[in-house]
Amino acid sequence: MARYIEYKDLIEEVDNIVGLSMDSRNIGPNYAYFAIKGERVDGYDFIDMAIENGASYIIANREYKTDKDIAVLITEDTSKTMGEFASYYYGEPSKNLKLIGVTGTNGKTSTVTLLHNLFLNLGYKAGMISTIVNKINNKEIESTHTTPDSISINKLLADMVEDSCDYVFMEVSSHALVQNRVWGLEFYIGVFSNI
Repeated sequence: MARYIEYKDLIEEVDNIVGLSMDSRNIGPNYAYFAIKGERVDGYDFIDMAIENGASYIIANREYKTDKDIAVLITEDTSKTMGEFASYYYGEPSKNLKLIGVTGTNGKTSTVTLLHNLFLNLGYKAGMISTIVNKINNKEIESTHTTPDSISINKLLADMVEDSCDYVFMEVSSHALVQNRVWGLEFYIGVFSNI
């Protein structure tokens, strides 16, 4: 039987959670599934699949009834809750970095690339999250979005903390701001390019 929990309960059970996902296909046993409403699909419609794949925690914006033994958290804004919890789950990595977000119509990729290269050449350890490529120092990681979802961002930032990065330069698209992809992050500086 589903048991309804509050956010504080989710925090208290964090050690039982093996992974986080907003994609019901990328769920394993003891995962937390965030049912995010997108532009074309509603993650709520895929809760059954997430449970079949092993999800033990469901975070949604409305009630979900099931006879399965899972925890359900109802939240007003699933995307904001995902950002806050992803940050907590990965050890609040943005608090351990000087995170510089760059937003604007033009110039985001150029700005983060120039700053990343400059800081590496000055001897700092630095990360970059951009449209073209993500980098941890000189190590390249494939980029799938200008600004990834909040789970991916926090995982990437945690990897940067682990690799002793001091600074991170990140493109922040207007789309990402609207979708709360950077919710829960602590920025050191915000840069506005051409708007």
